[in-house]
Amino acid sequence: MKIPRSILFFALLPVWACGALAGPADVADTVREWRENNEQAIVDRFATLLSIPNVARDTANIRRNAELIRDMLSAAGLDAELLEAEGGNPAVFGQRLVPGATRTVLIYAHYDGQPVNPDDWASDPWTPVMRDGPVEAGGQSVPMHTPFNPEWRIFARSAGDDKAPIVALQSALLALQAAGLAPSVNLKVFMEGEEEAGSPGLQPMLERYRDRLQADLWLFCDGPVHQSRRWQLAYGARGADGFDLTVYGPNRPLHSGHYGNWAPNPIMRLIELVDSMRDAGGHVLIDGFYDQVRPLTPAEHAAIDAAPRMDELLTKEFGIGAPETSDRLELAIARPALNLRGISAGGVGAQSRNAIPVAARASIGLRLVPNQTIQRMHQLIERHIRDQGYHLVQREPTAQERAQYPRLARVAWEAGGYPSYRTDFDNPMASKVAGLLDALSDHTLVQQPTLGGSLPLYIVDQVLHAPILILPVANHDDNQHGANENLRLKNLWDAIEIYAVVLTGL
Repeated sequence: MKIPRSILFFALLPVWACGALAGPADVADTVREWRENNEQAIVDRFATLLSIPNVARDTANIRRNAELIRDMLSAAGLDAELLEAEGGNPAVFGQRLVPGATRTVLIYAHYDGQPVNPDDWASDPWTPVMRDGPVEAGGQSVPMHTPFNPEWRIFARSAGDDKAPIVALQSALLALQAAGLAPSVNLKVFMEGEEEAGSPGLQPMLERYRDRLQADLWLFCDGPVHQSRRWQLAYGARGADGFDLTVYGPNRPLHSGHYGNWAPNPIMRLIELVDSMRDAGGHVLIDGFYDQVRPLTPAEHAAIDAAPRMDELLTKEFGIGAPETSDRLELAIARPALNLRGISAGGVGAQSRNAIPVAARASIGLRLVPNQTIQRMHQLIERHIRDQGYHLVQREPTAQERAQYPRLARVAWEAGGYPSYRTDFDNPMASKVAGLLDALSDHTLVQQPTLGGSLPLYIVDQVLHAPILILPVANHDDNQHGANENLRLKNLWDAIEIYAVVLTGL
């Protein structure tokens, strides 16, 4: 995205500490010039941070990440420290109080990442590599030194999800510092170390440090920009939940020639049961599933209509013949969803056997929207399974239960499921942020009611009651959660300017 130099957004002109008046475009110009002169240092800092493994259960390396981020924030002029809560990973907290500021903005990111299988990667996931394009498109390694092409990408775990905002924010603060400019708001920063593990320690952390984490706006910097490469402001994210569903057959494997067509096959029954939950278009067939859904408002529908429609290009990019729905992507991800994540039973290929297995198990994920509740979803899904003729157990069935019930299933709900969250489009702080970003991007900002993924926004809402927005940084094709995760350099460069403009323009 080219950020124009000529835009003056006079309604939002900030008064800087140095006493000069300027608009978002002037801030962007100043920060861009600093970045152009410091690209090597920025990439080096990014590579250093990416080289530290960051899986949440690796507590020693998690702490190394936290300590480095604390030092990075301190170098950028924040009072930074580690926040601790019993049994959890440390959070990094930093703040800068600005004389005369009447508003406080808190920027959130997480520094932990998804586990990796190094065998799936084209290079070591903890050794950052620069390439001139995506691995899938034949991208080749290039030297990790200037001059950089903005289309080049840096590959490592958490390059896109979610260490990029950390480096971008530090760079924005250093650029403002070098120019003698101060934020127009009090700034707080909260970097979590357990998000990819379900944020089990987030609520205790927020409750323990409630007073220090108060802000007029929480700005979550996670997720991808719009597929059109336009910058995107999202007002919420879907909730998440999931369960394992096991269907039982005979108490030992049976020869399919001797007992096929007679003994019940749990794989077939599982497939039939899952098929009863969802149709070919993605519509969930469970009675009552949509009853709690809060409809999109006219303003939210208008924002979706105004976004570039990317369905045709994405269909080609992903190599699929057609989407499973006629609705555009943004409408599809604004609905709740039921996703079959995997099936485990029997064997295929060289592992296949002519046998009827004892059980078949499916992993099913849920994406929830306002105002759906976890408790209600559990009730509806378990009732649906019973309505298909199954007796439900909470553990492995006994021999007596196997003999008593013709259809036997087990539902094991995941720990840590959570509801969705969505800020109103007419929230005053949201309107100010949207105005700044829209002006800076030549009025091409994409505004979305919700991201398709999930974030623990509801915890912040429950504990701190602050409005929340999501300002993503990463490219849409960054392979987050997968092999060969990457960040396009242009996304990093633009993020530095955008953070500087938001912090000086509110």
